[in-house]
Amino acid sequence: MTIETSWLVYPDGDRQETTNSLRVNQLVDMNGFSLSLPLRDPHLIAYRVFKLRRLETRGELNIMYYLELVPVNELSGGW
Repeated sequence: MTIETSWLVYPDGDRQETTNSLRVNQLVDMNGFSLSLPLRDPHLIAYRVFKLRRLETRGELNIMYYLELVPVNELSGGW
């Protein structure tokens, strides 16, 4: 039996467990929920998944979703 755990890894190194399955280049909010452009709120903090890593040990699989902060000019579309 293998226990699978997914983690969001923020730019500062902090980690948060998530139940969402993400993909590279996907835009997400602080909790790992998918975002689509244009954003409803221009003050929303958005991250992009830039790397996915699978760490397997005996009986355990950790999926790491590495996030990078998306600059506001990429989100705003020229606001």
